[in-house]
Amino acid sequence: MFQDFKSTADPTQGPPRLAALRNAMAKAGLDGFLVPRADRHQGEYVAPADERLAWLTGFTGSAGFAAITGELAGVFVDGRYRLQVKAQVAEAFTPVDWPETKLGPWLAEHLPKGSRVGFDPWLHTVDEISGVEKAAPDVDLLPTDNLIDRIWQDRPAPPNAPVRAHPVELSGERSSDKRARIAKVLKDAGQKAAILTLPDSICWLLNIRGRDIARNPVVHAFAILFDDARVALFSTPEKFEALGPDPAIDLYDWDAFETALDKLEGPVRVDRKTAPFAVSARLREAGIAVDWDDDPCILPKACKNEAEIQGMRDAHLRDGAAMVEFLAWLDREAPKGELTEIAAATALETYRAASNQLQDISFDTISGAGPNGAIIHYRVTEATDRQIVPGELYLVDSGGQYLDGTTDITRTIAVGDPTDEHRACYTAVLQGMIAISVARFPRGLAGRDLDALARAALWRAGRDYDHGTGHGVGAYLSVHEGPQRLSRLSGVKLQPGMILSNEPGYYRPDAFGIRIENLIVVQDAERLGDARDQLDFETLTFVPLDRRLIDIAALGPWERDWIDRYHGEVRAKLAERVSKEARAWLFEATEPLS
Repeated sequence: MFQDFKSTADPTQGPPRLAALRNAMAKAGLDGFLVPRADRHQGEYVAPADERLAWLTGFTGSAGFAAITGELAGVFVDGRYRLQVKAQVAEAFTPVDWPETKLGPWLAEHLPKGSRVGFDPWLHTVDEISGVEKAAPDVDLLPTDNLIDRIWQDRPAPPNAPVRAHPVELSGERSSDKRARIAKVLKDAGQKAAILTLPDSICWLLNIRGRDIARNPVVHAFAILFDDARVALFSTPEKFEALGPDPAIDLYDWDAFETALDKLEGPVRVDRKTAPFAVSARLREAGIAVDWDDDPCILPKACKNEAEIQGMRDAHLRDGAAMVEFLAWLDREAPKGELTEIAAATALETYRAASNQLQDISFDTISGAGPNGAIIHYRVTEATDRQIVPGELYLVDSGGQYLDGTTDITRTIAVGDPTDEHRACYTAVLQGMIAISVARFPRGLAGRDLDALARAALWRAGRDYDHGTGHGVGAYLSVHEGPQRLSRLSGVKLQPGMILSNEPGYYRPDAFGIRIENLIVVQDAERLGDARDQLDFETLTFVPLDRRLIDIAALGPWERDWIDRYHGEVRAKLAERVSKEARAWLFEATEPLS
């Protein structure tokens, strides 16, 4: 099993650790200290050695941060985690709704003028720090060593997993060609070098994969890409022993990175949204010109080539077959009332692993029954494990990492007979998912221009959800990938080859949660007469929807047609990939709507 169900948070440990941190703050002459979720690579998922926020507060969500003062300990979380954080932190910590409440104004409100707030310059970006400074001009932000690391006595060792090559048959482009292509971008911009700190950017550029982070096949490293396509790579050298030498890539130990910065010729391209604050500070101290610009790998990585898209198609069919086996099993077993959330998550991983091609799951399976389904990023543990009870809804959000692709799928299942309210809410969510699936839109639009399509049916009923409609997805890389999103906050223009999740939802606290998710890829739309240049989506995910939860009368004719066409494709693509027993379930599950 890749996933375990041990509880990694203990609220009782928070108060003594908070006291130890405040003692360290006092010794350092600080009135406050910032504790982010992110590591120095700004990762959403971090190694155990970097789980500082969870260690201090008990909160284990994948986004958020804490601001500690002498009197307050604010834990800032977004809409996905507002139920979770209340269950995980002690009363000594105060949950803060973020981004509605931003850090700068919060500090300005709760600290007197002239207060000194420390931060680890390797764990925060320039954008983060400058934003706080503008909003709290009377608070002094001071870079310092990490106070959590001073008091964390049993901190785990950093990851040190070996690296392996990612074959060109799956990457679709040789690393040398990628390096030349990105180096030309630098040269055309008059930039001598670019600093790369995002692990997935480095893995994409060098056609490598690693195991430094669970669920994400990336390697921890920093890199400098020069305008002549040479690369200086900084990591743990022994991790790269399996790779052959490349005269254009020089490998160094971590300790050499800062010295290498001092020797660069400017201007140097630095991404103020992703690079550690310490990087640009070091360059400025050395008198080297900094050119603020996006990580040059982010956009090319997001626009998948045909080999990567085909790999994602193949991975999704393999994954879809495993999901059908699981859903057929679930329909047999769940009505008995004896299954638990852990048992279901375990069974699903077993079905995925049966292909002998599963490298890892792409994130810890969200297996939520009844009210637990309303916790948007619920992680079942032995302490929270709940029976899947007939008459309730069961939400399962999961995915797999395969050499040819990354999957992410959510289905909400009726256990026993659903209520009319279940059907009404599910149907509105489904209508939003369909609206995105069939969208045609002018080239040049961004995720913020489409997000409302997924919410319209819910809005008509006075409902909504507190997360974006979709995130980018990597090709055997991170399941959450930028810069593209389907979100009212995203101004990144959608381009062919970008892969996104399409996952509207609805959550009723203490009752149920509903989310339906397919992955989609942006493509050039077929020209219709004199129509303008447009884009649309190809669906990658093929797994039945729960017809028992669909209020057919609430659907328009085009929505019914889409569901029937989709189910016809699901049946055609998966029927020969599943067992005889699962095939019988598949044929019943994909019958046309009556």
